[in-house]
Amino acid sequence: MPRFQTSDGLSLDYEDSGAGRPLLCLPGLTRNARDFDDLRAVLPAGWRMIVLTARGRGASDWAADPAQYAVPIEAHDAVELLDHLGLQRATMVGTSRGGILAMFIAATARDRLNGVLLNDVGPELAATGLDRISDYLGRRPAGQTYDEVAQALKLTMGAEFPDVTEARWRVLAERWFVEDDQGVGLRYDPRLADAVKLSTEAGPPPDMWPLFVAFGDMPVAVLRGENSDLLTAESVARMAERHPGLIARTVPDRGHVPFLDEPESLAALEALLAAVPE
Repeated sequence: MPRFQTSDGLSLDYEDSGAGRPLLCLPGLTRNARDFDDLRAVLPAGWRMIVLTARGRGASDWAADPAQYAVPIEAHDAVELLDHLGLQRATMVGTSRGGILAMFIAATARDRLNGVLLNDVGPELAATGLDRISDYLGRRPAGQTYDEVAQALKLTMGAEFPDVTEARWRVLAERWFVEDDQGVGLRYDPRLADAVKLSTEAGPPPDMWPLFVAFGDMPVAVLRGENSDLLTAESVARMAERHPGLIARTVPDRGHVPFLDEPESLAALEALLAAVPE
């Protein structure tokens, strides 16, 4: 896979496939480029799909200091990737943490964006979902083999994703975790938990509504998993009030986060792409 070096010296992994108008995909907090394999399989022709694996995740370098796992720094990495590729702007698909990065970019480098899809994330995050993420962050998965981890994922997430097959749970286990000499471990730097702790100890969470409002009249779509514990239906309604023309879709039988290959997800993306100026 290709790599590029950030201005502070880290080598980050990215993928670049297809041809056409650029679509930059940013994964969630602990995720990597593999989270967009499902979207790649259904992406309409005419789009160049670029996926960045953030610092400390997947095959990208780990930071020396966990404080460097911060939204402003990771958003800057995404902009630097556009610079590396010689792209003035792109449409972005941000899953969870990736969507927060896209909102931050809208507030700090809006000219690099021409449209955004937020996957189960917005300017308001429910405490239930944040607590759940904090509970598992940095911990090794339950299970010593991929099959055991897949069963554990089904046990803990199956109610929110009721139609996911045994085979797909196994794919997700391999996508999110890695075999190591102790069994199955994390595909990310466990010090991400330290970074999140540092941010929470620094004070109350920042108000992200100014970041969302920074989209202005740019085309924006939002997906919400029907069973999501992080993005509420009420939050999506408030987003629609603040952003007239918001393309909002609920994805049934999904929690946090939709896989992006569902009919509702694809319909929202196609509507967004149709609205993005040439």
